Amino acid sequence: MQRKIIETGDGSKTLFIAEMDEQYHSVNGAITESEFVYLNNGFRHNQAPNPIVLEIGFGTGLNALLTAIEAEKTHRKTTYITLEKFPVKPEEIQQLNYGSLISEQAEKIYSALHKKEWNLKSKISPYFDILKLKTDLTQFDFNDIPTVDVVYFDAFGPDKQPEMWDEEIFRKLFSISNQNANLVTYSAKGEIRRRMERSGYISERLPGPPGKRQMLRATRPE
Repeated sequence: MQRKIIETGDGSKTLFIAEMDEQYHSVNGAITESEFVYLNNGFRHNQAPNPIVLEIGFGTGLNALLTAIEAEKTHRKTTYITLEKFPVKPEEIQQLNYGSLISEQAEKIYSALHKKEWNLKSKISPYFDILKLKTDLTQFDFNDIPTVDVVYFDAFGPDKQPEMWDEEIFRKLFSISNQNANLVTYSAKGEIRRRMERSGYISERLPGPPGKRQMLRATRPE
């Protein structure tokens, strides 16, 4: 896949894939979208004291960066597991400006996230461990990881990668979720919401980030 660096509405950069006509983040603001969808409505919303976060789609590592910063700031010990079939190239990562836009410390964390080996759990800070798994979501054995408290569902859109949004995927995620676990995604499609609910979740539409009217958050009931 050929990827191009583009600048988004908040000054942060993202990657654009011409043949898919799809970008990794909202053109209205990469950092803004990630902060709104995954941090505010996922990580900060969930009350687990030592959360295990599962991310579907490591991509540029932006969600991991923001979560690591938040975990360190709040002294909330977090284990972060992320799945990615096609890791972004180091030379592409070097052109992204998330760390420099946030802080000098964020820049160091962002570099560390990408330098850590795949398929090996690593410590980024006293409050943040990461396990990056190079794998295909549709073939992944969810029994290989612990039960989770928060799921960041950040795959490309349902119209671009329909196999990633299959109902069976949501059933598997539900089966490894703790009580009161949350799944958050930028998508608000009615069919995606129905698949979540048929899998056992209670779902809700929430206001979306800039440029998007709504998003979805699902909760595993007690």
